[in-house]
Amino acid sequence: QVQLVESGGGLVQPGGSLRLSCAASGSIFSINAMGWYRQSPGKERELVADITSGGNTNYADSVKGRFTISRDNAKKTVYLQMNSLKPEDTAVYYCNADVSTAWFDNGRGYWGQGTQVTVSS
Repeated sequence: QVQLVESGGGLVQPGGSLRLSCAASGSIFSINAMGWYRQSPGKERELVADITSGGNTNYADSVKGRFTISRDNAKKTVYLQMNSLKPEDTAVYYCNADVSTAWFDNGRGYWGQGTQVTVSS
């Protein structure tokens, strides 16, 4: 019904930058909050940043001042600009979107397949 496709991950040196994208498609009536989570080996998935449909943002303390989340509602796409990357940012990054498929649908969360980000010299 709803698909989220991430792109933009890869290998980058410490201090470098990457931009992740996540495009939503399928039976979408509206998209509420969108966000990025990450999970590294042996750790639980954690929120990195999220953004409401109105543009209000929220960041994990560990990424404040380095990462910027944004969205293009017309393209149903959310972005994560990651600057000053550190080795501890290495993880699989997952996109999440709270999507309503009809006017009477309160919405539910959908996940992308994940994209690997590796920060290493």
